[in-house]
Amino acid sequence: MTTTQAIAHAMAHGLERRDAQLLVLFALGRLSPGGTGAARAWLLSHDSDTLDAGSQIHFDAALQRRRSGEPFAYITGHQEFFGLDFEVDARVLVPRPDTETLVEWALDLLPKDSRSKVIDLGTGSGAIALALKYHRPEAQIKALDFSEEALQVAKNNANRLGLNVDFLQGRWLTAVDDVFDVIVSNPPYIANQDAHLENLRHEPLQALASGTDGLDDLRTITLQARTAITHGGWLLLEHGYDQASAVRALLSNAGFSSVQSRRDLAEIERCSAGQWFNPRPSDSRH
Repeated sequence: MTTTQAIAHAMAHGLERRDAQLLVLFALGRLSPGGTGAARAWLLSHDSDTLDAGSQIHFDAALQRRRSGEPFAYITGHQEFFGLDFEVDARVLVPRPDTETLVEWALDLLPKDSRSKVIDLGTGSGAIALALKYHRPEAQIKALDFSEEALQVAKNNANRLGLNVDFLQGRWLTAVDDVFDVIVSNPPYIANQDAHLENLRHEPLQALASGTDGLDDLRTITLQARTAITHGGWLLLEHGYDQASAVRALLSNAGFSSVQSRRDLAEIERCSAGQWFNPRPSDSRH
């Protein structure tokens, strides 16, 4: 089977052309982490090359995994996010382009020489925290996750990228004894019975679902953040495509000011945020 035939075969089984090309490159060992443009261009001048027996086996196995719905990033072990290459596997969610909206917003709030204190809640692969550290090296950034397995992935990515982030294990802000200028989070926000979860079955459920309306973790974070944020600090939250109004209400009801939302590249209100000016509650965190 030539590379052209392999691409056509993958497309005949439902893959888009780009994914089919990347699958062939992966099988040939020519898919370089962090960039696919040159590799795809290589295919154009090697369209009649034949896959050897080992590459053919590799291709068939990868195609079967992709047809089962497994994310392409899990098959290759890599995902690009905000210009950085992250190693990912089934212990963490695949970083998605939508989440870059959250990173861009946080960067807008952090001057380039900022030594602000930032925490990323539910860090998963570490994508948000490490992207922020890469672009704001002077900032003091912590990243927290409940899953020790996810934290291991994040730590591995930090080591690979040479970025110094302080990783913590815990359930949101319950065990965090500090205050921050910016709190960011892409928490679980899908309703427990949402039909979309079937399409995400290969990814960790605990990082996706959050109660009957998908807002349980967003409620918890919004309330807890009041005792972990500086005067004038910001809480930035990613949420579902239809949850912006509900999240803005959560922020306003919790006492945040300047409550607003930002749209992603698809013009969907993807993130909402509020600024804290009230005295921090003296009661224990929720």
